[in-house]
Amino acid sequence: MQIDIQQYKTIVFDCDGVVLDSNLVKTQAYFRTAKNLGASDVDAQALVDYHVRLGGISRYHKFDYYLREILQQAATPEAIQILLDEFSRELEVGLLHCEIAQGLPALRELTPNANWMILSGGDQQEIRTLFAKRNLQALFNGGLFGSPDNKDTVLAREKASGNLQFPAVFIGDSQYDFEAATRAGLDFVFLSDWTELANWQSYCVTHKILVRANIAALVS
Repeated sequence: MQIDIQQYKTIVFDCDGVVLDSNLVKTQAYFRTAKNLGASDVDAQALVDYHVRLGGISRYHKFDYYLREILQQAATPEAIQILLDEFSRELEVGLLHCEIAQGLPALRELTPNANWMILSGGDQQEIRTLFAKRNLQALFNGGLFGSPDNKDTVLAREKASGNLQFPAVFIGDSQYDFEAATRAGLDFVFLSDWTELANWQSYCVTHKILVRANIAALVS
């Protein structure tokens, strides 16, 4: 299948595994966060497994699940915040040094009139700070969006405001990315190089999803 990337008025990018090679960084941070706060290896791995299974879902939801379903504890705002703070500390260094996708400047040059947006499951303020430090924010003229709002909420809001104009495409690497794009009426491209979706080949075949290896492959 082919794609004419220049046709789109809006291009929405997931962050982890699409713009940044940060999936493994975040997976390891979930494990270390749980361990640092006293979890057993089994419970920490259960959190990791849930995180990988629900790629693209907010960390707020994942920690709520971790407390209630894995630790069998009350998921109070205070308990969730402790996990969030520890997770942010674990993430900071890794995100500052992980690889940036090749081909971003070339794709921006190819789509000069498109509105570019980041839509991540990561913390919104964390993403904005990170992209400023890594000199990426100027590429994404449509804004940088993330948790605590989920992707469905953000897409609906940006459509209603007129910031997200059609035709539009979502470039992601998870099942949730595809589902959110479909619900919002966006086209979708799956990037495979850095994905953590275990069965991505069969999933993409079943759902007739266009696959490319990485950002650079959209330019060539």
